[in-house]
Amino acid sequence: MTQSKQDPRILRTRKLIMDSFIELSGKKEFKDITVKDITTEAMINRATFYYHFADIYDLLEKVLSEVLLINLNGHNYQESSLNEESIIRIFTAITNFQESLSNRCHRGYEDTIARIIREQLEIIFYKMLLKQGKTDEDEALKVTAVILSWGIYGASVEWRRNRKEIEPKEFIQSAIPYIFSGIQ
Repeated sequence: MTQSKQDPRILRTRKLIMDSFIELSGKKEFKDITVKDITTEAMINRATFYYHFADIYDLLEKVLSEVLLINLNGHNYQESSLNEESIIRIFTAITNFQESLSNRCHRGYEDTIARIIREQLEIIFYKMLLKQGKTDEDEALKVTAVILSWGIYGASVEWRRNRKEIEPKEFIQSAIPYIFSGIQ
């Protein structure tokens, strides 16, 4: 008898593993965390860990994706239109997510983190564009979603580098007129 991945016990165990990983990542560098550390913290066996995750990198990716989605509150964005308010809220969520990661010392995993952020943003922007765009322009909407995801991610990196005591909302607000009307 196979159990569904939606079984409440399976979901609780998966969350327990992820929470244990998050707890450990606050205490040690990612490179120093082992599957044994996680299984000890979660009080589970190795087989249970590997039932849920292929390896520690798979766990890292799933944790980051879920934390990012919680930060983005993805379902609300996918239901809203692409406008000034949604761009500001998404940018603020991304900068908050990156700030919270900087406290967890994930040095050396910037590429993984960047890819996850861009992939999630691309999905959100594509769904927002689909909602207000023409479905016969699907390829153009996908390209636009890619450009927006890289642009917002790049702006968040720039904000982190050169903060200058400016709030993320103020930082992105100056560019919004150009995003929506273009540069003449």
